Amino acid sequence: MTIADQVVFGADGLVAAIAQQHDTGEVLMLAWMNRAAIDETLRTNQVCYWSRSRERLWRKGEQSGQTQRLVALRLDCDRDAVLLLVEQAGVACHTGRRSCFYLQADGAELHEIAQPTVSREQLYGGA
Repeated sequence: MTIADQVVFGADGLVAAIAQQHDTGEVLMLAWMNRAAIDETLRTNQVCYWSRSRERLWRKGEQSGQTQRLVALRLDCDRDAVLLLVEQAGVACHTGRRSCFYLQADGAELHEIAQPTVSREQLYGGA
């Protein structure tokens, strides 16, 4: 039995995956994985997700170079969520921020608590 065999996937075949910096605990991003993404991640130790918009496997950093090396993969108690402890190279967010979680609620307002450290042009060559 593989690790992916032990994951409870949703009706769409996906499971939520949270990427967290292994040594600081910083939450970097949330994405989705299918069985193939989990298998690929465990096989290569390079994090791979399922892109819902592209409808294909997406290896983190394949365009931007901002890769995630897997340190550990954990399942929650219900086995329906994945926690990826990673070594993040560069920024995790496509907006050029270290973390995708840069918007903080203040009453009814959202405030940016982190500015981009890398431009989209630097990440994706103007794409």
